[in-house]
Amino acid sequence: MATGFGPLSALLFAPLLGAVILMCMPAIFDRAIKWVALGISIAVFAFSLAIYRDFNGATYHFQYLEQMPWIPMLGIQYKIGIDGLSIWLVLLTTFLTVISVWFSFYVRERVKTYMIMMLILETAMLGVFCSLDLILFYTFFEASLVPMYFLISIWGGANKRYASVKFFIYTFAGSLFMLIGMITLFYLHKNATGVGSFDLMSIQEQVANGKLWAGALQTQGLVALGFAVALAVKCPMFPFHTWLPDAHVEAPTAGSVILAGVLLKMGTYGFLRLVLPLFPDIVQQYAWVIMILAVVGILYGAIVSTMQPDWKKLVAYSSVAHMGFVMLGIFSLNHTGMMGGAYQQLNHGISTGALFLLIGLVYERTHTRLFKDYGGLKAQMPIYSAIFLIVMLSSVGLPATNGFIGEFLALLGAFQTSFAGLYGLNVFYAVLAGIGVILAAVYLLYMFQQVFYGELKNPELKRLKDLKPWEIVMCGTLLLFVFWGGLYPNTFLKPMEASVGAARMMAINPPGKRPVWSDLGTEMDARGNLVEVAPRSQTDLDRHPMVLRIIAPANFDPQMKPKDEAVAEEHVSLATGGRP
Repeated sequence: MATGFGPLSALLFAPLLGAVILMCMPAIFDRAIKWVALGISIAVFAFSLAIYRDFNGATYHFQYLEQMPWIPMLGIQYKIGIDGLSIWLVLLTTFLTVISVWFSFYVRERVKTYMIMMLILETAMLGVFCSLDLILFYTFFEASLVPMYFLISIWGGANKRYASVKFFIYTFAGSLFMLIGMITLFYLHKNATGVGSFDLMSIQEQVANGKLWAGALQTQGLVALGFAVALAVKCPMFPFHTWLPDAHVEAPTAGSVILAGVLLKMGTYGFLRLVLPLFPDIVQQYAWVIMILAVVGILYGAIVSTMQPDWKKLVAYSSVAHMGFVMLGIFSLNHTGMMGGAYQQLNHGISTGALFLLIGLVYERTHTRLFKDYGGLKAQMPIYSAIFLIVMLSSVGLPATNGFIGEFLALLGAFQTSFAGLYGLNVFYAVLAGIGVILAAVYLLYMFQQVFYGELKNPELKRLKDLKPWEIVMCGTLLLFVFWGGLYPNTFLKPMEASVGAARMMAINPPGKRPVWSDLGTEMDARGNLVEVAPRSQTDLDRHPMVLRIIAPANFDPQMKPKDEAVAEEHVSLATGGRP
């Protein structure tokens, strides 16, 4: 573990440093500011790729750990690290920031302020995915609201003030419940250990050994509810979703890309990072409630999408449905389903971000998003139409595209858990969620038909030209991940498998058989079992550890009494690097 700042801190604060550089540039040099902002975002993305290069996906423990005191008297510290749950979200953030800044060359007003807000927002988003201290997590979680608020309220559409205020109030108010829960965890940790702390790893250790919630199960329910409300608003889940369509429609195109691609993932990431590991009893008891809300969100988002006259608003409501599949997979509490839910976070970021980008490209030319103003666009912009069709089919979940893998795994996991009769789940939920896939094809194909087919009646559309070369390259990078994620999903699934498996065991296993982030003596083996390994240090995570015994099998059934496991006598290699 590094003390002070290291590579991950450099990645985290590089965009903020870039924002400071832009502040020093004269506002009249719009073009230079755009190129400098793009160069900074590309450099940050390249740096994140360098961090991924040395990332070991075979372990569930945190890597690139950095720690230093912040407010010691309150048990608050600066502590960051990444694992399989966060590495891809970090890369998704840096990649979509490049795309968003690139598209923002269309911005003509207050360019300097706009680019500064984009870079500050990037640091805030990265901080959420790297934070290992609860107050640090909350700080970045809330900090992301400020630049997004200004992006919507200054560069948004006709109702931008209403949308920006609604966005801020909804998400800020919901987060206050989470802050109260974090303070409660501080005192519960103090009762269990004698020392108050907001250290996520330390709190999770006390949860794993059963001490934190000993005699406080009612408190666990209230604290879990506070976290769940804050994260459900951010996702957003039904019925906390009403801020999202307004924010999407009124936000500038780059803001919509970031909002759909990254900001929503803070909610689902929070469920995986915080709710499952810290509130295992409540998760098992009330998983069916989240499952119902996820299914309602899938159907509601799909039905409302079919009635929209505005294709940006249609895609906005579709996000409610797609994020429902993420939550469906996560709260199936099944390894397959949770892998699908975690993977669908990435897929939604790419596909829906690409849809907003493509809609923005035409909006910059026509300044309208209503279906009645379009028709016959396929003949006028064939290259654009082909790219849009591919991205749309990935959102539908067509096999060979990235959208299919995530939704299929999430549904499969939900069916498996429901058929087993675990956690109060009913197979009817999974069946209804499957109908949502059909409805997605209905509203997305309807949108494509309205915009691209028929007679070109609007004379304004006849002056449109197809995509420029730089726009084709920008969209082509997104298409690359559409097919890469669909044809070679193991590239993305393998590095997250150990961490997803550990999060699942933290939620369903009994005390003493749960993975512990701070215990380097445990690991997930190639079969998904929680095993004890020979002693090692933080710097030895890339070694091939020797398995001493199985602590908990991968197919652990929480409704059966755990059986004693024999000591494994063979050496099992875990250091595959998580890559195929």
